[in-house]
This record gives sequence, C-alpha cells and structure tokens, in this order.
Amino acid sequence: MPRPFFAVTAFAQHTFNLCKVCTRLALPCRCALCGNLSPTAICDGCDNAYWQTKHSRCTRCALPLERNPTHPNNPSLLCHHCIATPPAFDATLTLAHYAAPLDQLVLALKFNAQLTIATIFAERLASLVQQTYANGMLAWPSLIVPVPLSACRLATRGYNQAWEIARPLAHLLRIPKQATWVKRVIDTPPQAQLSHLQERRRNLRRAFVAAMNARQLASVRGQHIAVVDDVMTSGTTLEAVARILKNAGAARVTNLVALRTP
Repeated sequence: MPRPFFAVTAFAQHTFNLCKVCTRLALPCRCALCGNLSPTAICDGCDNAYWQTKHSRCTRCALPLERNPTHPNNPSLLCHHCIATPPAFDATLTLAHYAAPLDQLVLALKFNAQLTIATIFAERLASLVQQTYANGMLAWPSLIVPVPLSACRLATRGYNQAWEIARPLAHLLRIPKQATWVKRVIDTPPQAQLSHLQERRRNLRRAFVAAMNARQLASVRGQHIAVVDDVMTSGTTLEAVARILKNAGAARVTNLVALRTP
C-alpha cells in the first residue's frame, strides 16, 4: 500500500483532534454536576471533589468495608456477605458511591439521554481496569457484555445505558464486546421498586438467557468476562447475568459498574 495514504490519514486524524480541542475551547459546556461553565463535561473542581475519594471495598461485591478490614483469614478483603454466600460473580470494580451528586449523572444518562455521560464513565472505568490488572496477577478480561434490557424497555427508552458505557469502554481497553449474547426475555418490574433481597431474586428468576451458538459458547468457555452496568444496588441483577455466563462456561466474571450503592 503506498505511503502517501498513511500520511493523509495521519494528517486527517491530527486535524480532527485539533478541531475537537478548538471547539471545546470556543464553545465551553456546563459541568454536569455544578452547572458552571467548563471545557469538559465535569469541571476540575467537581472532578477533584467527588471522584477522588478512597474506600476500602469488598473485592467481590464492592461494598464498603471497615476501616481496617485486613485479617489472616480474610486476605482477599471480602465482606461477610460474600464469605457466607459467595455470589456467582468473582469481582466488582466501581468508581464511587451511588450518592449525591454523582447519582445525578446516572439519572441524566438513564432518563434524559445524556449519552456523553456514558463516555465519562467509560473513560474512568478503563483507567480503573488498567490500574487493577497492571501487575499481571489476574487475567485481563477477554470479552465485555452489558447488562441487557428487555425488548420492551429498550424500545421505550431507545437505548441501553449499560451498552452505551460498554461500547467506548471496550474500545479504550481494546477488548471485544457483545450486546446480544445474554438476553433479557422477561420484562420484570424495576428492581428499585422491591425492598427485600428475596423479592429481587424472585423477580429476576428466568429473566435472562444465553443467546449463543456453539461457536460463541466455545469462545466464552474458560474465559474472563466483564459485565458492565451503570449502577449496582443489591447485586441481584449482576448475579443473574453472571450465573448465565458461568453456566455457559465462563471461568471468571467481573462486574464493571459506574456507581455502587453503599
């Protein structure tokens, strides 16, 4: 292939990136959290105030742990729930608590179609994944799947917020993505309307199915799958999806969620 093609392509990409920078400077947007003018979706002040908090979390479900959770019999920093009743998933990575004002980002993404927020979550989750797996102690995820919506809810909303996060996240991490290998076949009432854990579990019984052919099942078998969602509350939805993937042969399932209810 002639070299001039590459030169033109590189020049075009450079010009495109320069135009994006100039547009941001010329047409600043408002911070999604405080409303002040900002060249980025979240201003520096809010970025430092709300994203940089550190919490000791259970490595499996990401619930906050006590200040000094280290114990000889608990080297992996698990909460007592995950010790007593291990969920189907193996790990959870999250950016922050689902609490004000960050909860407004999820609400804007889910109900007001502010899809740029999905990119914000994806960029931060990509950084978190890279930090987590940098030492090579754990196998890097080989596939990203979103928590699916039912066909009815997808038609009503017009998009799946989990998929909107998963797409740029997969691109940033250079990991394959699949939106249809796990399907939601029952349009259950929203989990937020149910207060008890057992009610949530009954609500999701048989709600998800694997929709993979023999070749696709073979590509999942023995692999580390990352499941993406916007919010993790009780974990029952993510556990139901993880169970489907484990039954399909996945060796490990890690949740990548933007925010976690403490």
